[in-house]
Amino acid sequence: MNTAAIIVIALVVVAIAIAAFLYTRHRRSRILRKEFGPEYKHALDQHGDQRKAEAELAARQERVRKLEIRELTQEEQNRFSDAWRKTQARFVDEPSRAVSEASDLVKELMRARGYPVGDFEQRAADVSVDHANVVTNYRAAYDIASRNKSGDATTEDLRQAMVHYRSLFEELLEQPTTHREAAA
Repeated sequence: MNTAAIIVIALVVVAIAIAAFLYTRHRRSRILRKEFGPEYKHALDQHGDQRKAEAELAARQERVRKLEIRELTQEEQNRFSDAWRKTQARFVDEPSRAVSEASDLVKELMRARGYPVGDFEQRAADVSVDHANVVTNYRAAYDIASRNKSGDATTEDLRQAMVHYRSLFEELLEQPTTHREAAA
């Protein structure tokens, strides 16, 4: 084989390797966008760089995959549902207290399912893996609850917080985890 043929073969191999790399990266991006929905954009906005955002989302998936997320028993579901109904009923007379209780109830439900409940940002990141479609609501509810603590939330804001908390609460109460479904 002459030198020109070797160079052409080497260039073809390099071109194929580059094309495969770019295809894999594009496919990974597409999958993460689909799995995380609006949370993909949130991560991108936070990091300002696609690679860093995607690395963080992949790290979230890996972290949550190691957790022992479990389904609730029927008894637990009933207990949490009853607690939520009481919290919602309290909103009429004590909206501020109801939002605080809703926040606590969501954390308690997350803990019961197996999610760590330390720092809010970590909670939101963890829950985004299995419930990406409602994590934006969770962030909004948390922001309103934080404003409420300093007296800067209106009753309408508090109502919105309850709606946002309820969306995550219902998902956690009734929905199986998505990464477990995919593995099954």
